[in-house]
Amino acid sequence: MEQATLQISGSPATALLAPLDLPSWNEAFLSIEGPKTPVVGQRYRLRVRPGLTGWLEYTTISPDRIDITWQVPGFHEDGVWLIDQGLVTHSFEHKGALAAVLRSAYRGIAAVRLERLAAVS
Repeated sequence: MEQATLQISGSPATALLAPLDLPSWNEAFLSIEGPKTPVVGQRYRLRVRPGLTGWLEYTTISPDRIDITWQVPGFHEDGVWLIDQGLVTHSFEHKGALAAVLRSAYRGIAAVRLERLAAVS
């Protein structure tokens, strides 16, 4: 599991709950298609680098926790965002054959994602 924590001013939950804007700060995502306002269980069409397609889904939406799951062939991520008065902890786990190959490329990515989230919050 990868995990990092960062104090973020602004509104990190607002940025996390804008699914169509996620590609603007998560460089793995090329595009996301679906409703502008997320609802738990709604699947979004997802395209990631290098052009793989799959889906993204919010599995928890609450004031202090947002869970997002996404999957493309050979790669599945379960991500958690915990928000406590601006202190944001992001963790994720990967599964699948492609995830095993990319394991080293994802070291430190939780911290990178938090920095990018802070920039758009």
